[in-house]
Amino acid sequence: MKAWIMLLLALLLPMAAVAEEAKDGEAPKVSYISLSPPFVGNYGLDGSPKLKVYKADVALRVTGDASAQAVKANEPLIRNQLVALFAQQTTDTMNNVEAKEKLRQEALKQVQQVMSDETGKPVVEDLLFNNLIIQ
Repeated sequence: MKAWIMLLLALLLPMAAVAEEAKDGEAPKVSYISLSPPFVGNYGLDGSPKLKVYKADVALRVTGDASAQAVKANEPLIRNQLVALFAQQTTDTMNNVEAKEKLRQEALKQVQQVMSDETGKPVVEDLLFNNLIIQ
C-alpha cells in the first residue's frame, strides 16, 4: 500500500510543478487601448480654398497592466501630439496607402517618444488606425 502511495506521489509532484511553472511563466496580457473620442480635425492647410477634414480612430497595443495604466495616465499628452501630427499632413500624405502607412509609423514613433519622456520606456508596441477617413 505504501508503495502505491509513494508511486502516486512521485507521479503527481512533477505534474504540480509543471502547473505552477505555467502559472509563473504566463505570458503578459496584450491590450489594445482605443483613444476615445476619435480624432477629428482639419489637415492640408496649404492655402487651398477647400477645407480638408480627417477622422481617425486610433488604438495602441501594449503588453501588461502597468503599461496600459501608463498609457491611460498620459493619454492627454498622447492625444495632443497626434492632433499636431495630423494637422501637419498634406493632401499627398493622406491620399494613398503608402503615405498612410508612413503616417502610422510616424504616429507610433511620436507616441513612443512621449511615453519614453514620461515613463522612461516606450511602452507602446504598435499603433493602429481602426478607421481613417479623409474628406
